[in-house]
Amino acid sequence: MFGYVNPDRPYLFVKDEKLYQAVYCGLCKGIGKECGQLARSSLTYDMAFMSALFHNILGVDFVVKKSRCAAHPFKRRLMAQVDDVTLLLGAINATLAYYKLMDDKADGDKKGAFAFLLKKGYKKTLKKHPELVKIISNQTEQLNIIENKKCAVIDEACEPTAVMMKNLSRYVLGDKATEHTDRLCYAIGKWVYLIDALDDYEKDVKKGSYNVLYYNSLKTNRQELIKFCGEEITFVFNSLFAEMRYSLANIKFYYNHDLTDNIILRGIPLKSRRIFYGEQLKENKNEQTQS
Repeated sequence: MFGYVNPDRPYLFVKDEKLYQAVYCGLCKGIGKECGQLARSSLTYDMAFMSALFHNILGVDFVVKKSRCAAHPFKRRLMAQVDDVTLLLGAINATLAYYKLMDDKADGDKKGAFAFLLKKGYKKTLKKHPELVKIISNQTEQLNIIENKKCAVIDEACEPTAVMMKNLSRYVLGDKATEHTDRLCYAIGKWVYLIDALDDYEKDVKKGSYNVLYYNSLKTNRQELIKFCGEEITFVFNSLFAEMRYSLANIKFYYNHDLTDNIILRGIPLKSRRIFYGEQLKENKNEQTQS
């Protein structure tokens, strides 16, 4: 995950804002407990969303209490207490981050040097959850094959990430997994890959890194890309939004799901529009001010 799955905060109820932050802090503690303190640096709001989603589908309620942590030692904050689901998602978060950094290292990206921070947690997850690591490694390998052959087909390039998210959801949900949870997580995985390609478009073109949108259009800047294949990108996004709405409506939730509804139905489309129209920098500044 890459940090793109966020709520539409102006339309988020206060109770859900507090829950979202509590889940985020609880997951941070869970990563530290499951994969070591250094691995907490890999935490993303994407996985906090998945934690809220999977806890609800599994019928495992959060226990929220005020606690202190190393990052905020002087003031107690609302935190979701660590449970088995949190620990599993912490392992997934750290393992995904480890593979991403190893990929960066292979590409000569300086960020890859930080992979050592997550190696201990990765080895622990490999021993404890070998099937989980296999899901991630298999789809990472498939993605590398696609990228090495310079694939120009958007759907094909998105497939490994989409399948990985679907299979990870099955691993977490167990017998609570359904056709609709599969479809929702598949669509989210596909969206994450495509929005990352769109967001990094000009940077990838400049560095000569693989980007499916470049090989699909052969345009050297975002303006030309949008002019040439903006309609195709919009169609793919709209199809994914429709799939998410349909799947969401057919999933059984045990508790209030206003938070995850906001993220899926409002936050993801909003993020797509902002990146599509080049407003990401402005958005980041606004979010930093709010936090």
